[in-house]
Amino acid sequence: MTRWLKFSAVGGIGIGVQLAMLALLLRWHVHYLAATVIAVEIALLHNYVWHKYWTWAGREKRSGRLLRFHLANGLVSVISNLLWMRVLTGWLHVPPLPANLVAIGATALLNFALGDRWVFAVKR
Repeated sequence: MTRWLKFSAVGGIGIGVQLAMLALLLRWHVHYLAATVIAVEIALLHNYVWHKYWTWAGREKRSGRLLRFHLANGLVSVISNLLWMRVLTGWLHVPPLPANLVAIGATALLNFALGDRWVFAVKR
């Protein structure tokens, strides 16, 4: 339960990072889907550092964590965010920031499971 709380705290800050970047990029007239990918990547890097040194700090260090994080959480987050943004903003005309909150929420549990079981998994 403690790990989930830490994951959620990091994710909450990451949401702020992602939404701030998305808002800034939209203000600079970057297309909402391109802005989404960039904002997700910045939030991913932010979250990875916090997860490595805080959420899963006690786990044995293994090489390739950043790559696994991008293959797991990164792909899931980018694909989910793009799909949700396309549907909500592109088709249903929901403003990008609320649509992005829905996209983030839709992937939280899966990202935790991937982080816990694969990215920061205990060596067996």
